[in-house]
Amino acid sequence: MKNIEKKIEELRKEIEYHNYRYYVLDDPEISDLEYDNLFNELRELEEKYPEFKSPHSPTQKIGGPPLKEFKQRPHSIPMYSLDNVFSDQEWEEYVSRIQKFLPGEDIEFWVDPKLDGLAIELIYENGKYLGAATRGDGFVGEDVTENVRTIKNIPLRLRQLTNLPDFIEIRGEVVISKQDFLKLNRKQIEQGTKPFANPRNAAAGSIRQLDPKITASRPLKFFAYGIGIIRWEKNTNVYFSTQSQIMELLFELGLNIVPQAKLCLSKQEVIEYFHFLDMKREDFQYEIDGVVVKVNSLEQQKRLGATARSPRWAIAIKFRAEQAETRLKDIVVQVGRTGVLTPVAILDPVEIGGAMVKRATLHNFDEIFAKELKIGDIVLVQRAGNVIPEVIRPIKEKRTGEEKDPVLPKRCPVCGSKVVKLKDEVYYRCINASCPARLKRGLMHFVSKAGLDIHGLGQSWIETFVDKGIVKDFADLFLLKKQDIIHLDRMGDKLAENMINAIAEAKERASLDKFISALGIRLVGEQTANTLAKEFKTLDNLSNASIEQLIQIKDIGKEVAASIYSFFRTPENKALLNKFKDIGLWPILKEKQYHHEKESKIKDKTFVFTGKLESMSRNRAKEIVERAGGRVVNSISKKVDYVVVGHEPGSKLKKAQKIGIKTISEQEFIRLLTQ
Repeated sequence: MKNIEKKIEELRKEIEYHNYRYYVLDDPEISDLEYDNLFNELRELEEKYPEFKSPHSPTQKIGGPPLKEFKQRPHSIPMYSLDNVFSDQEWEEYVSRIQKFLPGEDIEFWVDPKLDGLAIELIYENGKYLGAATRGDGFVGEDVTENVRTIKNIPLRLRQLTNLPDFIEIRGEVVISKQDFLKLNRKQIEQGTKPFANPRNAAAGSIRQLDPKITASRPLKFFAYGIGIIRWEKNTNVYFSTQSQIMELLFELGLNIVPQAKLCLSKQEVIEYFHFLDMKREDFQYEIDGVVVKVNSLEQQKRLGATARSPRWAIAIKFRAEQAETRLKDIVVQVGRTGVLTPVAILDPVEIGGAMVKRATLHNFDEIFAKELKIGDIVLVQRAGNVIPEVIRPIKEKRTGEEKDPVLPKRCPVCGSKVVKLKDEVYYRCINASCPARLKRGLMHFVSKAGLDIHGLGQSWIETFVDKGIVKDFADLFLLKKQDIIHLDRMGDKLAENMINAIAEAKERASLDKFISALGIRLVGEQTANTLAKEFKTLDNLSNASIEQLIQIKDIGKEVAASIYSFFRTPENKALLNKFKDIGLWPILKEKQYHHEKESKIKDKTFVFTGKLESMSRNRAKEIVERAGGRVVNSISKKVDYVVVGHEPGSKLKKAQKIGIKTISEQEFIRLLTQ
């Protein structure tokens, strides 16, 4: 039997090698027939000797049984979305902004063609494929482990290098080539099924199939563009200083990296490469909608940091969007959960970039008047970034004289309340806190994944509850009884019971950060809500916080602080919070977490490391500090509490001694951790 096991392992390694030659290097050494013979031999042996089957075998790429549903999978480090720029001037402005954080420093850039597909994260432990997740909301994605396993060019075992990481998260894009997309659509039509609108939809739809066998049948390909967490437990000497070195490692591990990615030594070289790709984009094998530019130095990336939604060290430069002409039939007004009135263009349907466009954002009324739009105009419409439809301008030479000027609403179109424009804002707002439109949109946010994540409460039910007067504020949801809703159209006994149970369950598991996020405070997203929860630990503390206290918190500026302060002092909001308190929905930070942070000697302390550590890598040390509530920075300043001095320290030690910052040895650092 040992000979059989050895033969199976040899076949797996041989097939993995040929997969690497074929899918990654595009340089096969054997014919398709020879490859098929090897593959069939392995499959027959595994079927004959099932005790030797392995989830990491190449034969597992054919797909398993259908999945019941996708579970959620959190990301260790957020998968941020990127900010976009659309012109040379905007690119120059972006570079000027980051140079303020890096004064006088040279900046190199790693540039990837921006593939238009589905972003996913692969997870490997000891070189073996462990799982995969979609980007999702950046913090939590869908677990698509079994489907991604079937993608031909994703190795189930990484190539065995001397510096193979013990754990690595690899991020990239799943795409379908233009040629394969055409073949796939022809097949869809032949089978009488609906063709896909574009390659991105085809790739995303293929990954989200509940049957992995369908995913396996699709011509998907994965291209890596970066990493999340990477750890070496044994080899602590491995160190990367640039994005380009990370990409070299990924290629050596057996991954395809984004084709035609390159290192640019200046901002001018970046924009020249962008224009080169723009001219050649039609010849590109895959759909691309611009380039992704990353600061190449990892140390500079750390210093640039991130905002709540995107890294400062990376940006997308988008190609000019596809455009079309159509008629502006009308302008309607939507009322958001914060009362903002947003004008929306109603258009004669027009196809742009493979999608039918019927509506487009007009952002605000000042923009309508600045663009001199009239109802009835023939307008130029584009999909910004090939995604969001927007009206660019009217084509005035095609006017007939029958066009009408848009009218600025003086009253809310939903509740009839007075509309106001606040100082220093471009938006007009409905100030009625009880406006049904505000309540509906607020409730949709309240029950969403960004809020309390109440299952089964979709938009249609929220609209019904508000229209029927069953729910007049957020807290009313938790006062609902089965008899209050069972009489509604489409509401059966079982559905009513499930809905009431889901609301009760959400109330029990509501955490402080999720509850703060659910309230929909202007400018407060999930990340800021998490920061506020850790800082204040109870809603009572947060509601009594002054603007000065709020501004002291990291990443909270004056505008955000003013919004939080105002929210908790608005009479309607105070009444709502009291109602929540009365019904027992008043979460606090978990006691266990509170004591852990309170007792940590490292909490709120700032560290700098210089020299080589013997017992762990710097990345591991940074991870430990951050988990204990501290932070690690790269430069010496008076804000640093400890400088940890390893073997052969650099100039940071002298600078620390000069300005009187406490220095400790690696052994002292470890003792501090154990306290």
